[in-house]
Amino acid sequence: MPAVKGVDLEIVAGKTTALVGSSGSGKSTIARCVTRLEKPDSGEIWLGQTEISRLSQRELRPLRTQIQMIFQDPAMSLNPRFSAAEAIEEPLLIQKRGSRVQRREWVEELMKEVGVSPSWADRNVMNFSGGQRQRIAIARALAMEPRILVLDEAFSALDLSTQAQIANLLIQLQIAHSLTYLLISHDLGLVATIADAIAVISAGKIVEQGTASEVLTRPRHLETRKLLSPQFGFAAAAGARQ
Repeated sequence: MPAVKGVDLEIVAGKTTALVGSSGSGKSTIARCVTRLEKPDSGEIWLGQTEISRLSQRELRPLRTQIQMIFQDPAMSLNPRFSAAEAIEEPLLIQKRGSRVQRREWVEELMKEVGVSPSWADRNVMNFSGGQRQRIAIARALAMEPRILVLDEAFSALDLSTQAQIANLLIQLQIAHSLTYLLISHDLGLVATIADAIAVISAGKIVEQGTASEVLTRPRHLETRKLLSPQFGFAAAAGARQ
């Protein structure tokens, strides 16, 4: 049985599209297909004017820099033996970008931009807090100057105040770098402050989608109304991004 089937989703450039659903609904499978960590069995995935679903790994290599992913747990996505600088620099080394001095300058600039002091560049990543590690993971993703960031439950391992700080940071970075976000989450309340559009997925199919304000204030599908209920942590729709 396929994890997802018949999904039709448009991610508008420069905007944030949230894909929201309960555990096991298929949202992370879509994230892995969009980033081509998995190859879909059928269908098409367009990155601008390029259809990427059938490209070989060799053909994908120059496009990898354009789509970056930020995972749920930064402690698991960062090499625990690396310093902050090494973690951010690694994709630059893989892509053979710049000299050693240029890479270090770019790493420190990125650390400033995500709110981590460059004086901590040589500190081991495990010596940072969870929120700081997620900022380092964001800096690492930005190192390749991507067009799209896929945020796979990137807030759920953080406490509420840190979630708000990271959400505000992502909004600032989106404006500064004209970034496009695909935000994967199970929490409609959380995405209300950052999403421009919301798609709700259930049992591998998108059951409702529209602007954030439409979905949050006039939910049509039972799954959407369930995700908006208090037991799923939804507090208010008033903070929906305009």
